[in-house]
Amino acid sequence: MKIEPSGASCGARISGVDLSKDLSPALIAQLRAAWLEHKVVAIPDQKMDAGDLERVTMAMGGFGDDPFFDPIEGQEHIAAILREADEISPLFAENWHSDWSFLDLPPAGTCLLSIEIPPVGGDTLFADQVAAFAALPDKRKQYLRSLTAIHSAKLAYAPDGSYGDQDQANGRSMAIRPNESANETRLHPLVTTHPETGEEAIFSTLGYIIGIEGMDQPEALALLADLAQWQSQDAFVYRHKWEVGMFVMWDNRSLLHKATGGYEGHRRELHRTTIAAPSE
Repeated sequence: MKIEPSGASCGARISGVDLSKDLSPALIAQLRAAWLEHKVVAIPDQKMDAGDLERVTMAMGGFGDDPFFDPIEGQEHIAAILREADEISPLFAENWHSDWSFLDLPPAGTCLLSIEIPPVGGDTLFADQVAAFAALPDKRKQYLRSLTAIHSAKLAYAPDGSYGDQDQANGRSMAIRPNESANETRLHPLVTTHPETGEEAIFSTLGYIIGIEGMDQPEALALLADLAQWQSQDAFVYRHKWEVGMFVMWDNRSLLHKATGGYEGHRRELHRTTIAAPSE
C-alpha cells in the first residue's frame, strides 16, 4: 500500500489496494490509520460492486443512519448522489457541511464510490477543521470551547426547506425525501474532541447549525457567519478531483465538505454509504 499526501492541509491518495477482495485485519488497520491521519483518502482504479462498497463500510465501522435519502434499488444502505445531464435544479450539497451533524450520533465518516464522472467539473472540496481550530488565537479557542451549537436539518430537508416539496416538484433526480422530522433540533459542542485521535476540531458550520444555546439569534448567526468564513479559508482546503472507479472515504468529525458544479450537460453519479459513529 502506497500513500501520497495531497500537499494540502488534508487528503491523500492510496494505491496498491484492491477493495473488491477480502480485507485482512492488518489492511483494515492500515486504511483506518491513513484515514484518521489524512482525514480524506482516495483510492483509484477500483472495480467494486454494491456488495463490495457495503463490505468496506462494515469493515470501517458499520453503517450509520442515512435520513432523507432513499437507497438505490436492491440495497438498504447505499444512496445515489446523482445529477442527470439535463437537470436544472440547484446543485446538491453546494454549501459547507458535516454530514448529518443534526443527528444524536452523527456518522463518523462517509464513503463515495464514483460510478459516472463528467469530463469537467464536479470537484469536491474538503476543509480541515482540526487545522482551522489549531490556527485560532488561544483566547478565541477557549471561548468557542464554551459554546454549544443547535443543529437541525430544517433549512435543508423540512418540507419547506431547500430540498423540500418545491424542490421535488422541480424534478430533482436524486431520491431525496424531506419530512417534518427535519425540524427537530440536537445539541452538540461547537468544538469537539475526536474520539480516536484526541484532536480538537470545529464541528459543523452554519446551515446545519441554526443557533447557539443561550445566545440571542442575531448574535449567534453573526458569530456563526464569521466563523464559517474562517473555517473555509484556502489554507485549510483540499480540492478533490474525481476519476471513474474511485473510492473516497472521509472523516466527518474533522472535516467540512461541499460539492462544486461546472459539468452542465453531463451526467454524474456516485454511490454513498455512511460509517457509524461509535456508540460510546
